[in-house]
Amino acid sequence: MCADTFGVGIRVTETELRVVVGVPSDIDSGWTDPEAFQSLVAEAVWERLEQRPTLEAVAARYDTGDTAGLGSVTLEPDGTVTETDLTPLAESDGESELED
Repeated sequence: MCADTFGVGIRVTETELRVVVGVPSDIDSGWTDPEAFQSLVAEAVWERLEQRPTLEAVAARYDTGDTAGLGSVTLEPDGTVTETDLTPLAESDGESELED
């Protein structure tokens, strides 16, 4: 089996924040169920990043139609996470950005 690296972000729609997974064009043939790897990627993200502060930061900083990139997760088709490169988004209430 060969591990594949999936890009991950949070897409802002009019009604929700949605985890989006970028799929490599040369994905391993061991992945037979797209929903399964998307669920595994989302699970790996929320095991490593705090969900509520991340979603709050996305909601505060991004507009409808935007996608906030979080980084990448590398998985084997059996679901084993071999590597992550995720960047936490700091909470922003606007105050810290205005202070110099």
